[in-house]
Amino acid sequence: MSESEIDELQARLDAVPAPLDPLDASMVDGFLCGVLVQPVRVPAQRWLPLLTDVDGRPLPAHFDARRLHELAQRRHAELNDAIARRQWFDPWVFELDDGSDEDDASIEAVLPWVAGFATAMEAFPELMNGDAQALTEPLALLYRHLDPDDLEDADELLEEIESLEPPADLSEAVEGLVRATLLLADVGRPLPPQPQAPRSSHRPRR
Repeated sequence: MSESEIDELQARLDAVPAPLDPLDASMVDGFLCGVLVQPVRVPAQRWLPLLTDVDGRPLPAHFDARRLHELAQRRHAELNDAIARRQWFDPWVFELDDGSDEDDASIEAVLPWVAGFATAMEAFPELMNGDAQALTEPLALLYRHLDPDDLEDADELLEEIESLEPPADLSEAVEGLVRATLLLADVGRPLPPQPQAPRSSHRPRR
């Protein structure tokens, strides 16, 4: 999707009327990744309402969400293609415009993306029933950006987070988002085993 389409999606999310509480574009991106790593496909009618309200409350009848849903489904398809092929993708992480150049401040730009991912995990917890050991490292790469107080009853996860070196800059933090997503896909959506080349039955001549 182009930058203008991302801006359009953000504008349409901003137009969602109160008291509904929509995600922003960066949160949408993380949310979709959380949806796509689930072991069972989540149909659009289940995840689309959560984009325009974190509690899934229905939109008012007069609000036309067709274009918003179209843009979100296009991004869903883009991410699905990348994740299915275990390919790099560019997360929608936008640098903070507060004038701060400090690394710690710039890394905070990933927080909305991670919050969106966590929203998907809360709404669709099926992935969390997978191999706990395999889940710990990628979840730590993501949740290290959250307040530890928000991670209740997650001692092993917190221990893993403490063992990680913090990202040096925003670029490294973004790389961690992609790496974690693909590792989680290995748990929720493992690739089928690759067929081995048949061995030749002929013995080499001496």
